[in-house]
Amino acid sequence: MPFPDLQHPAIDAYESQVTMPDDFAAFWDSTLAEARSAGGEVVITPAETTLKLVEVFDVTFPGFGGHPVKGWLALPKHRPEKLPLLVQFVGYGGGRGFPHELLHWAASGYAYFRMDTRGQGSSWSMGATPDPVGSTSQIPGMMTKGVLDKNDYYYRRVFTDGVRALDAMIGQDFVDPTRVAVNGGSQGGGIAIAVAGLDPRVKAVMPDVPFLCDFPRSVRQAGRDPYLEIVRFLAQHREKTAQVFDTLRYFDGVNFARRSSAAALFSVGMMDDICPPSTVFAAFKAFSGSDKTLVEYEFNNHEGGGPFQDRAQMKWLTERFQP
Repeated sequence: MPFPDLQHPAIDAYESQVTMPDDFAAFWDSTLAEARSAGGEVVITPAETTLKLVEVFDVTFPGFGGHPVKGWLALPKHRPEKLPLLVQFVGYGGGRGFPHELLHWAASGYAYFRMDTRGQGSSWSMGATPDPVGSTSQIPGMMTKGVLDKNDYYYRRVFTDGVRALDAMIGQDFVDPTRVAVNGGSQGGGIAIAVAGLDPRVKAVMPDVPFLCDFPRSVRQAGRDPYLEIVRFLAQHREKTAQVFDTLRYFDGVNFARRSSAAALFSVGMMDDICPPSTVFAAFKAFSGSDKTLVEYEFNNHEGGGPFQDRAQMKWLTERFQP
């Protein structure tokens, strides 16, 4: 297939046109304060597995509105000291999956928590968290759920869940609160960028082929869903274009990146027709921290680096989180 987006040197010069709303910080500060005031209990129970060297726990924690959100927690069985924490978010349509999956972080000495994504988890992996909040009409999928109002938009709840996952895990006695990282691929990468921009406790963020970045370009450039859900919505709601893109400014990875000083390791697939490479470059350039790296996979689509990037992440994070 041909390269679907800008390439070097044009992509190096690209700058996002996304603007920061004047009330961006106030909106998110009040959103998080409201979620925390809703309260709720963190419940951690052992999961039934045959694993011998890694312990896995079924976790329920209070997210947006105090709604119960699920996740898997994996810990090395031998842990003589507090552990660095890695919280991972899941790609679009997926859920937390099974408790025995993705054990390499726990096997490497991390407290690893994989958050379920509310209302998802039936496309390519299973989820267990409903989204109990209703909204206005939408295209099938999550991208336009509540998109006419920033207070109702679906990702307001998901990004808040992400910060509340940190609240739930950082308070545990096995976690070193000075060594907190977040990561994820595609939608998970977009959530990771948002959480890093909302919570200064995040010291490292590792977004793979991140979604939810530079919406004005992504919606107009992407060749496949999920961004095309917004295209189909606007094809029917022709008079709502400005309103939709105004809402999306509050959820754009470019704006969250501008607020984070965490160390960052990005990856991009230069043949990606789901998350256009230029939009990944836009979020990467916007990151305010000086410790940032972008790994390019020239001949890969949305699968990006896969296990190659997993290996790069483990090496990169270990260098920064050694006790």
